[in-house]
Amino acid sequence: MIKLRLQRKGRKKRPYYHIVVADSRAPRDGRIIEKLGRFDNVSQRQELFIDEDRIIHWLKIGATPSDTVRSILKGQGIMYKMHLMRWGKSEEEIEAALEEWRTAREGKGDKRELTRKEKQQEALKAEEKAYKKEVEEKAAAAAKELEKKKEEEAKAKAEEEAAAKEADAPKAEAAESEAKTEDAPAEEKEEPKAEAKTEEKEETPKPEVKAEEAPKKEEPKAEAKEEEKTEAKAEKPEEKAEAKEEPKAEKEEVKEEPKEEKKADSPSKVSTNMNATEAIDYIKDTPLDKLEGFVPEDEDRVTVQRAWESKQSE
Repeated sequence: MIKLRLQRKGRKKRPYYHIVVADSRAPRDGRIIEKLGRFDNVSQRQELFIDEDRIIHWLKIGATPSDTVRSILKGQGIMYKMHLMRWGKSEEEIEAALEEWRTAREGKGDKRELTRKEKQQEALKAEEKAYKKEVEEKAAAAAKELEKKKEEEAKAKAEEEAAAKEADAPKAEAAESEAKTEDAPAEEKEEPKAEAKTEEKEETPKPEVKAEEAPKKEEPKAEAKEEEKTEAKAEKPEEKAEAKEEPKAEKEEVKEEPKEEKKADSPSKVSTNMNATEAIDYIKDTPLDKLEGFVPEDEDRVTVQRAWESKQSE
């Protein structure tokens, strides 16, 4: 019994098929009578080549197509053409009927099903778009917060300047009033000087009183100098203690700041901090021992989970 069937070619997980005429008792990849076309539904090209005249010839002789070959021939309109030929239609009527059939099929929107690889690519694109939107929204929110902080700082500075001006206003008024008072009573101040000079002249003929008063004035000066020295000695150790304590506090602050910077600069490698393609490439390139904790439990992207599962299965 002669059959129209597919003969597998290609390599592992990347097959393509030949449409052949063969004996039904022959093995799948064995001896064939004639090659009638090629069918490829795995690669991106999606090729389909058919020798329509030879297929119709073998169908007229009595060759029976397999289920898959029959579905391919139905999709190309060959089985419908054979049906019209058996009813004794002319070539013009057959062509008109086929054109109507093709237009009706296009109107229905007969779309082919997507392959697994195409579905994965579409899922990756959707995940990348969602990730980009999240990043843009976070950046916009951060920019708004910075603008609000700047506005608040500007308002605070303006309020401080206004308060400082209000506080300085009475001081300026007091300084102006003092300057006016100093200029006005200049004549009054000169009169007591003249009176003081006359009093000194009257007291000059008393030498004994001056000799007694001179040593009395020197004693409080010596005592004042000793008091100032003791106060200066008491203040110096306090200033030294303060000077010693200040650099220590500064050193502690300098030591603490770089630690925080180092902690902030060392981001942990987690799949949620990357987009889907970067995470998948990182999983493929790194060994399994170093991927512990890379894919957390809150990872909801299907493509990343599949890449992690395939890496574990290897």
